[in-house]
Amino acid sequence: MRVKGGNVSRKRHQKVIEQASGFVGTMHSNFRTAHQTLMKSLRYAYRDRRNKKRDMRSLWIVRINAAARIEGLSYSQLINGLKKAAIEVDRKMLADLAVNDNPSFVKIVDAAKAAK
Repeated sequence: MRVKGGNVSRKRHQKVIEQASGFVGTMHSNFRTAHQTLMKSLRYAYRDRRNKKRDMRSLWIVRINAAARIEGLSYSQLINGLKKAAIEVDRKMLADLAVNDNPSFVKIVDAAKAAK
């Protein structure tokens, strides 16, 4: 006597179909294509959660560089000056200061210039 899928298969299929609800075409209604697309999208999501960290650091560096050049330093000169002055501020905070609190950023840049 063989075992049929029944409720278990239906529940498993339904779970995949629900997760694929925003997909276009048969990819949100046909189990096979929905499952393939869902597996691919989950791989992209896993990869891009890591890539987002890389992208954000790149964005912070661009912002710091732009603000530092207004003050007469390049990004690398600023970072080197901060290391010599023993000022430990990470790039996220530096970028935030450059965008939202320019007077504080200018003080940090002046300290880096003095340490050069």
